[in-house]
Amino acid sequence: MIPIKDINRSRNVPLVNFMLIFVCFLVWFYQVSLSEDEMNMFIYRYGLIPAEVFQRPYTLITHMFLHGSWLHIIGNMWFLWIFGDNVEDRLGRLNYLIFYTLSGLGAALLQTFVSFVAGGVDVPMVGASGAISGVLGAYLWLFPHARILALVPIFFFLTFMEVPAILFIGLWILIQILNGILTLPFAHGGGVAWFAHIGGFAVGYMLVKVFYRKRWYG
Repeated sequence: MIPIKDINRSRNVPLVNFMLIFVCFLVWFYQVSLSEDEMNMFIYRYGLIPAEVFQRPYTLITHMFLHGSWLHIIGNMWFLWIFGDNVEDRLGRLNYLIFYTLSGLGAALLQTFVSFVAGGVDVPMVGASGAISGVLGAYLWLFPHARILALVPIFFFLTFMEVPAILFIGLWILIQILNGILTLPFAHGGGVAWFAHIGGFAVGYMLVKVFYRKRWYG
């Protein structure tokens, strides 16, 4: 299923969400301005390489603003655009920024642990998907019955359909878990960081309860 929009209007302008999207695209436009060798050097310097995380701990943050392709960044930012505004609306701007960062850190730490166990410690990880997975976890807890307009495959056709968030996000996390388990033996070769998605989602789902009850607005 591909989300088109959520039927869940925000009460306030999601300034932090806009900022996160803007910064990710700004970094991406810088990336595509580089030559292939410069791009690789940039990714290896600011991407998260599990084997070097203790030497370069700043990459636990910087990797969230790098992406690997146009499809990668557009997909991530589309999900953040759809789901992030409502989460920011409920948590408040400062809370949302801290929450987003912690979700990304949790995602990175789980993926790093899996890399040490299953292999792939020298493969750089980039992307905001771990933090965005935390946003999805928060959205599921805050708005389980919100309606998501999605493009749904039915046999050989695609059709628009409104589905509850609990179904859409529930299926999404189930797919992440299944893919994570099935691809675990091949983790040393890189690819999608499924366990970053799982870790970010779990951290987001747990943390949102704390941030929602102790929110600061601004």
